[in-house]
Amino acid sequence: MDRHLKNILVVSFGFLLLFTAFGGLQSLQSSLNADEGLGVASLSIIYGALIISSMFVPPIVIKKIGCKWTIVGSMCCYITYSLGNFYPSWYTLIPTSVILGFGGAPLWAAKCTYLTLSGNRYAEKAGKVGKDIVNQYFGLFFLIFQSSGVWGNLISSLIFGQTPDAVYNSSLSNYTHCGANDCPYIEVNTANSTNSKQPTKSLIYTLLGIYTGSGVLAVLLISIFLDNISLKSENKEKDIEDIKDEPIWLKILETLRHLKDIRQCLLIPITMWSGFEQGFLAGDYTKSYVTCSLGIHYVGYVMICFAATNALCSLLFGKLSQYTGRIFLFCFATAINFSVIVAFLLWKPNAHEFAMFFVFPALWGMADAIWQTQTNSLYGLLFDDHKEAAFANYRLWESLGFVIAYGYSTFLCVSVKLYILLAVLVLGMVLYAYVEHREKKKESSKMVERDSDDSLDNQMVK
Repeated sequence: MDRHLKNILVVSFGFLLLFTAFGGLQSLQSSLNADEGLGVASLSIIYGALIISSMFVPPIVIKKIGCKWTIVGSMCCYITYSLGNFYPSWYTLIPTSVILGFGGAPLWAAKCTYLTLSGNRYAEKAGKVGKDIVNQYFGLFFLIFQSSGVWGNLISSLIFGQTPDAVYNSSLSNYTHCGANDCPYIEVNTANSTNSKQPTKSLIYTLLGIYTGSGVLAVLLISIFLDNISLKSENKEKDIEDIKDEPIWLKILETLRHLKDIRQCLLIPITMWSGFEQGFLAGDYTKSYVTCSLGIHYVGYVMICFAATNALCSLLFGKLSQYTGRIFLFCFATAINFSVIVAFLLWKPNAHEFAMFFVFPALWGMADAIWQTQTNSLYGLLFDDHKEAAFANYRLWESLGFVIAYGYSTFLCVSVKLYILLAVLVLGMVLYAYVEHREKKKESSKMVERDSDDSLDNQMVK
């Protein structure tokens, strides 16, 4: 096997093992650590630390210790979060959330750098186009990585399904305060609901042990089998190490300066919407609808449905966009989310409507696939000359959406959160439509100028 391909597979399976653990834990936080909103508070801290970390940590760490050991060290940061969940409290989860957040940015930056360097060097050696090989490597990585959402949630459902309380008598269950009616200030009054009963400590420790072991295996896999790669390019072009020598404040300033582009400012709400909608599904739907009505052991199965639909539709809509255009897909996703949010407001969840608990996340996953693929594509096309600053803004505003969604999760009723989602979605789409309108006008004016130039040239020829 080619050395470069071997390294890509090692990185891919390392991330698969690591995010099998973190993805499963993330889906369970609002249900597993519901007391005083500790679970969602920790998720909010993670994304807040990730925003700060992405501004300056990755270039410094990657330059000092290289891509391989940056990945190893960052993975260890994720393991601390799994360990913190063994004894969840404000003194264990919050510090480990900060550690994970600061490790997240260099982890992804090092992965991207490693895959890009490997692809370019193999292409140079094989006489192929570097961009094509890099795209193939990233495609292979995400093919393996995306399945982590399935495995992590499957493990949690199988483990928690072993509890004797896993089968509930729906006739005895109290669904009055499930769904949109779930409010923080009535949580105490519904604590005796049979469906919100926690799994036994032994099962929780078993699950956390598996997740921690999965993270440790990821670290060992990368440490032992991944080849170290020099940041120094083998050609005479400006190499990555030179790029990293740019002052950090200059990169931050470039990210902020990009906000002078009116299009970037107009796209902020729709970018934040991506964080809002993912945060709602992971933090509120799993707790207030699934755990409250069916039990915590169904959270994993529901999130598997979301992840699988998301992955399939990402592939489908990526190909479909060339025939329909992105405006149609954005409107389609808006219609799906708007309909599901209204349904969440009206629906009174109970165990008798079992299929609906899976239909809604499947629809949500379909819409999320459009938001992820098309918003990234939109940024790449609109800001072709300033891609780095544009995608830095994308990560910043999406992460801020996560922070806000998880931050207010413990203070507001689910119905209020749904109305906030509707407001952000409508505002984001209105401003996005204005951006598209501006671009259409700009293209039309260019075409008119081009036609007038052509006609002038023809007259001169005559």
